[in-house]
Amino acid sequence: MPSTLWSAQTPFPVSRREFILGGAALAAAAFLPARAASRSSLFRAYPFALGVASGEPAPDGFVIWTRLAPEPHAPGGGMSPAPVEVVWEIAADEGMARVIQRGTVTASSDWAHSVHVEVEGLQPDRWYWYRFTAGGEVSATGRTRTLPAAGAMPERLRLAFASCQKYEVGYFTAYEHLVREDIDLVLFLGDYIYENADSPDAVRAHGLPQAQTLDGYRVRYAVYKADPVLQAAHAVAPWVVTWDDHEVSNDYAGEFAENPGPGDPAHFLLRRAAAYRAYYEHMPLRRGARPVGPGAQLYRRFDFGRLARFHVLDTRQYRTDQPAGPRLQPAGPKLQDPAGTIMGSRQFAWLMDGLDHSPAVWNVLAQQVLMAPVDRMPGPAAVVDVDKWAGYEFERRRVLRHFHESGTRNPVVLTGDKHNNWANELLLAENPDGLPAAVEFLGTSITSGGDGADRPDYVTTLLAENPFVKYHNNERGYVRCEITPKFWRSDFRTVPYVTRRGAPVQTRASFVVEAGDSRLQRG
Repeated sequence: MPSTLWSAQTPFPVSRREFILGGAALAAAAFLPARAASRSSLFRAYPFALGVASGEPAPDGFVIWTRLAPEPHAPGGGMSPAPVEVVWEIAADEGMARVIQRGTVTASSDWAHSVHVEVEGLQPDRWYWYRFTAGGEVSATGRTRTLPAAGAMPERLRLAFASCQKYEVGYFTAYEHLVREDIDLVLFLGDYIYENADSPDAVRAHGLPQAQTLDGYRVRYAVYKADPVLQAAHAVAPWVVTWDDHEVSNDYAGEFAENPGPGDPAHFLLRRAAAYRAYYEHMPLRRGARPVGPGAQLYRRFDFGRLARFHVLDTRQYRTDQPAGPRLQPAGPKLQDPAGTIMGSRQFAWLMDGLDHSPAVWNVLAQQVLMAPVDRMPGPAAVVDVDKWAGYEFERRRVLRHFHESGTRNPVVLTGDKHNNWANELLLAENPDGLPAAVEFLGTSITSGGDGADRPDYVTTLLAENPFVKYHNNERGYVRCEITPKFWRSDFRTVPYVTRRGAPVQTRASFVVEAGDSRLQRG
């Protein structure tokens, strides 16, 4: 068990895992503000105001990230165009006394003075600590880890997944609880920012117009990244990220904007290029994800030894336009067009190959939008949301058939986007034994949708229309998962409100899937 630290300022014990930010530490969910620059600094203000982060773990390393921005909300982050040398360090202890790697990287104005260091040569399945130094200033200290070796069979993996954190509608309180979880990994499944202008009833207004340009997206990320609770969540464990629509524009599909304007799609692709560039600049991603114009390679996979393989999908960049008509449409032949695709042909082939050659007990799709074909209206005719997988029904069924026909071991779909919690069994009519082809856990938002509330009448109708839906909840939070060779457990962790600070957390429901049995069981 980890040792426990006590503080005169904290009414309950804080594990060493939580005490990760060095002199600017997280302690009992109270976060110190970014300090001013020292007199000897090259910067007008503290340059690491956007924190640190890590991601893209591998058995021998990971990516560590920061961005120099002494004035985060100013164009260029308050930096001059000149390049800056940044020193990075990797240590075997949280006090950074046993530094085992050190190097220097140049932060350039071309990429908003962001830093992406691809660390290699480390031991598998171990925790490490990291920090940055520039111009006489030292960043906070982050904690991260490597993946198990390729042939290893770990006893367990603990992760949390989250999505949809609209800044102005509430506080990121869920992350205050997430940093206290004993987790190895965070998956973020889209809508890291929202591009919209402030709403009139904003809980904490950012005061910005709709983001459409590179500077606009950069400042939007700076608003989010400056949140100390989000910084603490990044600093506690590696993150694996993917995007959905609001990193660019609501409900866009490939090269098609939700509401096309003059000059589209060429004009929209310029906006998408700016959005993709800003996303890369603010995420702990490898060089292979660096965008070129309006394109970026974001789908990829990670193996946690032979326990779990994660296929991280991109269901926005390559999709065809949503079927013509309203957002909610009757299910039927129109939505089963073989030409319709949510992944694109290349990503689809990549996914099938990764499933066919997976050594893992659990095969996980970490992705953005609802896969279950949820009927949204009472009555005999099914009405589905065509922005989700149900609008690309031909491809949805191809994936489920492949799970069944190829013998994919224990497929699990992890989903964001919906601002609710769901537990679904994904059924396949062609499956003669009637067992689900896979299960889907859909996690609620961090803040999007504002304060949650129980909706018993709605849930009763929803479950009656959709017997494959086993759980629905309308609160904010995240999902905590424990994965072993014998079972998968998902705990829906929720907070009752986000429009004011200090919400407690509880586990509203838990579900277990046993290896070899694709049915959901209440935990």
